Amino acid sequence: MKRKVIETEDGSNTILIEAWGESFHSIHGAIQEAQHVYIENGLRFVFQKKLETIQILEIGFGTGLNCFMTLIESEKNQQKVVYTGVEGFPLNNEEWNSLNYKRFFDSSFESKFSKIHQIDWEDENAVSSNFCLIKRQLMFENINYENQFDLVYFDAFGFQYQPELWSEEIFIKVKKAMKPNGVLVTYACKGQVNRILKSLGFKIEKLEGPPGKREMTRAILI
Repeated sequence: MKRKVIETEDGSNTILIEAWGESFHSIHGAIQEAQHVYIENGLRFVFQKKLETIQILEIGFGTGLNCFMTLIESEKNQQKVVYTGVEGFPLNNEEWNSLNYKRFFDSSFESKFSKIHQIDWEDENAVSSNFCLIKRQLMFENINYENQFDLVYFDAFGFQYQPELWSEEIFIKVKKAMKPNGVLVTYACKGQVNRILKSLGFKIEKLEGPPGKREMTRAILI
């Protein structure tokens, strides 16, 4: 499907799937959404556990924005992170080079965004002294991890476009991949999805959403 780079309301870019009219990030602000959902209500929440190393799984690596912002937080807090990003259809060089995220952060991190995209897929790569990244080109239904992750960023395309990505089958695989008391955060707060998560043993927390969205979900595996 044809994709193009567009600007969101906070000035940061995202990728638009033209046939759907659906974007990788919120049109109300890509960086604002990532900061609110994945950093403030996901990563910083897990920081409180004082883990030596935080293992993160991202379902929908996409533009690499969530990964980039997590790397910055890991460096600022001297927190070791091993980050696994799963993506079925990676961006090409022209697409990721067109994204403007680097200008929103300290210049000392500029080279790290490029490195995130340039490193080889399927290998574990040290992006910084505190941050290791494994990018896997994989369809979500083929995820096969067990008892590995402290935190999951669930950032698939919206339910109305790809409901199969929000199915019980997918969330069973995600649950299997998580450690006890692991945390899942997503921009979505759909009743059907939350009922699936609750039936699988997650405690559901409905939190204030990012700009343009009333609520988001944080789910804790109990």
